[in-house]
Amino acid sequence: MSDVHDEHRQKMARRKEAHDLKLAAATEEKGLLVVNTGAGKGKTTAALGLVFRALGHGMRVGVVQFTKGAIATGEAALAQKLAPQLEWHTLGEGFTWDTQDRERDVAAARRAWDTAVRLLRDPAFDLVVLDELNIVLRYDYLPLADVLAELAARRPMLHVVVTGRNAKPELIDAADLVTDMTLVKHPFRSGVRPQKGVEF
Repeated sequence: MSDVHDEHRQKMARRKEAHDLKLAAATEEKGLLVVNTGAGKGKTTAALGLVFRALGHGMRVGVVQFTKGAIATGEAALAQKLAPQLEWHTLGEGFTWDTQDRERDVAAARRAWDTAVRLLRDPAFDLVVLDELNIVLRYDYLPLADVLAELAARRPMLHVVVTGRNAKPELIDAADLVTDMTLVKHPFRSGVRPQKGVEF
C-alpha cells in the first residue's frame, strides 16, 4: 500500500513542479478577450460565472444582451439588485425566428452595439460581457471589421467576454481564451420545457 502512496506522491510532485514552472513563466498581465461558443448549453452561464467572480473582487461589470429580451430572466432580475456595480442591458427582441424581420433585427443589434461601445470605452468598467454577439455577427447584423477593431482598441486591462454559437474565425483568432461548448444531451430534445432558474 505504501508503494501506491509513494508513487502518487511522486507523480503529484512532478505535476506541481511543472505547474510552478509554467506559473513562474507567466508574467504578463492583460485584459482578456474570452469567447464562449459552440452548440452546447452554458455559454452565457459561464460568462455569468465570470461576472459573479469579478463582482466578488469589487470589479465593475457591464453586460449587454444582443438577442435576448423576449422573456424575463433571473439574471436580469438579480442585476437590478446589484446595481450600480453591475450595469445590465437587455436590448434584444428575441431570437431571429421570433421577429422574422431582418431590418428590425439589424436596428436592435445596432442599438445594443452602441451601448456596448459606450461600456467598452468607459474606464469605470473592468469586465464587459457581450452576450449573443456571435449570433448578430453570424447573420451580418453588424460589420465584423468594426467589432474586431473596437475589441482590439480596448483598454489594456479590460476583460471582455463574447458569447453565442458560431463564433467567427476572425474573432476566435483575436481571442485569448476560447471555449467550445459541446452538446451531448439536452432536455428540450426530449420534450421538456425550459425550466425557470436553469434555462432562464
